Amino acid sequence: MRGGYRTKVFVATVSVAAGAVLLASLLAAVSLRRQTYDRIARDLTSEARLAAELLSRGAPAASGADLQDEARTLARDIDARVTLIAVDGRVVGDSSQDAAGLAQLENHGTRPEVVDARQHGIGTSTRFSATLGIDMLYVAATVRHPSIATVRLALPLTEIERQLRTIWRAALYALAVAIAGAFAMAWIASSLLVRRLDRLAAGARRYAAGDLPSPPVDHEDDEIGALARVLDDAVRQLRDRAADLARGRARTEAIVGGMVEGVLVVDADGRVQLVNAAARRMLRIDGEAIGRHYLECVRHPGIVSQLDRVGHGGRDRDAEPPVVHEGGRVFVARAAPVADVGGRGAVLVLHDITDLQRMDQIRRDFVANVSHELRTPLTAIGGYVEALLDQRAGRPDDRRFLEIIARHTKRMERLAADLLRLAQLESDQQPPEYAPCSLDDVCAGVAADLQLKLERKQQRLGWTIDRDVAAVSGDAAQLHDVLRNLVENAIAYSPPATAIAIRARADGPRLVITVADEGPGIPAADLSRVFERFYRVDKARSHESGGTGLGLAIVKHIVERMDGSVRAENRSGGSGAIFTIDLPLRRVEQTVGS
Repeated sequence: MRGGYRTKVFVATVSVAAGAVLLASLLAAVSLRRQTYDRIARDLTSEARLAAELLSRGAPAASGADLQDEARTLARDIDARVTLIAVDGRVVGDSSQDAAGLAQLENHGTRPEVVDARQHGIGTSTRFSATLGIDMLYVAATVRHPSIATVRLALPLTEIERQLRTIWRAALYALAVAIAGAFAMAWIASSLLVRRLDRLAAGARRYAAGDLPSPPVDHEDDEIGALARVLDDAVRQLRDRAADLARGRARTEAIVGGMVEGVLVVDADGRVQLVNAAARRMLRIDGEAIGRHYLECVRHPGIVSQLDRVGHGGRDRDAEPPVVHEGGRVFVARAAPVADVGGRGAVLVLHDITDLQRMDQIRRDFVANVSHELRTPLTAIGGYVEALLDQRAGRPDDRRFLEIIARHTKRMERLAADLLRLAQLESDQQPPEYAPCSLDDVCAGVAADLQLKLERKQQRLGWTIDRDVAAVSGDAAQLHDVLRNLVENAIAYSPPATAIAIRARADGPRLVITVADEGPGIPAADLSRVFERFYRVDKARSHESGGTGLGLAIVKHIVERMDGSVRAENRSGGSGAIFTIDLPLRRVEQTVGS
């Protein structure tokens, strides 16, 4: 229903009042009609019995004119139409007819009331009178008279209709009064309700305009008052929460603003919600960034793709973070998903690694320079020591001292060479050069290089190369270095008279090479650290074997430069360690360098 609240209350009230009055009038009319009919029927029955008794006691009429006069006399006393009927059903007297009309009346012996009267002494019927043209109530009674068998009284039902018309007029008056009263009541009630609702709406508009700390309003103890109190309580809670959020946001902005790392927060639609001064400086964001799409602020493709991947449900934990070079500075970017109302947002953190890169480069240069500078004097020392060993020494201990000097000189030479190799790998000075190579030849070369060490400990080196990986595209020299370091490590840590096995196989698009020994294995706490430089599991044995602690670190760097990975684990049953190399399988028929 359209219209205001007052109109709805008015229409509802008037409709209810009018319906009630109409229903009451209808019920009253039906009840009064029934009661009036019953009363008239009872009265007319009593009068019919009285008329029959009078006719039974009166003197017999001599002629038809006397009977007609008798009917008219009774009708005048009773105030009803009187009809006198003979035994054969002829009408011998009727108060509503003259002599000519009386002769034309049809036989009444079959009338329902007459039939009932002859059977039961009294008969009643209601029907339309063709003679008078109106609805009539007929009551007939038997008479003990020589000329009259039945007396019948008839009364028109116009009395009932008259009373009903009176009731309907009263109902219309009552309806008019009810509508007027309903209008007044609806106007008063709606005015009170609308005034309270207007006050409630004004408070809601005040709340919507931001006037939350408004004083509480006293409300009445009814449903609208309860609604107003609930609204006030909700607004107070919202005010408190908004104040907490404002304080929390202020603290967050203060913390983020004081960070040296750059922070950029975007929502599910990709619009910037927060950016601190460091991020503005690193990304060179000019102007207002809040509310703009991050594509308008971030111009680095790597960061854009990272934010897009995280915003669409991707994971950035294992991906290589993009490195940004801006104004002589170097930044690394990390993005993480953030729960948002409309989906997933993202937070971007920028770390300035310029000083770290500079220090790392200084370290690499220092290691490379030191390694290079040490090789010349160590080579000279080694040469002179060998020359002295070739000569006869004056004292017995001289040769032993020279051998110690020679052994440590070679160890320092290996250390300098390994440090230089690591520095070259870290600076990408030795990228892999892919060419057709035979893994069987690579393993044979490793066995030839380590033959003396294997014979010294009576160890055996064997290899199994699957036919489908016998010839691959790879860097044979670097694969040789990887396997040589792993086998040399196995020789150092395995007991004498044991076997070392190399196995190469294909695993889908990957080349898997394993080096397994029969040594004591690697403690679980050391498995994750064996590829760190200078880290030794058994430091005493490592010093005795002359290892530098850089072999496995070199293996890890070479394998990662080939887009692979290497891991260490213990063989089942504790019967040694196994090193697994996982590389992309580049077959000979593939394009070299792919």
